[in-house]
Amino acid sequence: MELRIPVVGGEVWAEHLAGDGVAVVLLHPGIGDSRVWDPVMPELTARHRVVRYDVRGYGRSDAPTGEYSRLEDLVAVLDQLQLERVVLVGCSMGGGTALGLALADPGRVQGLVLLCPGVPGFPMPDEPEIDAEYEALVAADDIEGLVRFGLRLGAAAGHDDAAVAQMRAAVPGWLTQDKYFRPDPPVYDRLQEVLAPTVVMVGDKDQPILAAVAGATAARIQDAEFIWMPGVDHLPSLRNPALVAETILRVAGR
Repeated sequence: MELRIPVVGGEVWAEHLAGDGVAVVLLHPGIGDSRVWDPVMPELTARHRVVRYDVRGYGRSDAPTGEYSRLEDLVAVLDQLQLERVVLVGCSMGGGTALGLALADPGRVQGLVLLCPGVPGFPMPDEPEIDAEYEALVAADDIEGLVRFGLRLGAAAGHDDAAVAQMRAAVPGWLTQDKYFRPDPPVYDRLQEVLAPTVVMVGDKDQPILAAVAGATAARIQDAEFIWMPGVDHLPSLRNPALVAETILRVAGR
């Protein structure tokens, strides 16, 4: 069932598919929208209740018109659907949101699957040339340039139609997030407090710094499992959906 879920100052597009077992909530990366999960949906929905939604400005959700927090929007979605305890699956940007909830409300998170996660508070190195290129493309509203930029950084495994479609779904979010997005609290220095069983996954075709973020995240979370994915870039659910689905089902309980 497709829904428009109210959040502070707006709505987000969501899909809620009823099923047995604990609810699995899918949080998409910043280089795509919730359609990035299409390849894993059949396996998941055959066994579990599944929820996915588009962050404001991405995919089928409206652009933000005021300040918003991704963590607060996640809580609003869970509250609206009356989901008290969930398994969170977060890719890149979505991984940071998942970790935020795992620390803010640990009783609500039964398990975590983090795919090449973004981790607020990680000491990322400065990349002035990349930052300047991105800012110039945004300032020029250069949609095609931003698509090419995203593909170069995030789709080393191939610029196929699915990857291109993901970039196109993300670019509207990039053009609006700097104005309205309110960053959630940093989590990197608190990862040892994460209580939920956690699996961290990253591909060998992802950027080296992002692989380092994933490795450091797994090392800091107690008893976290780390999975290295050959031939996978920053879009794991497109590149190796069988492994991603199998891992989610293992964490959620078949």
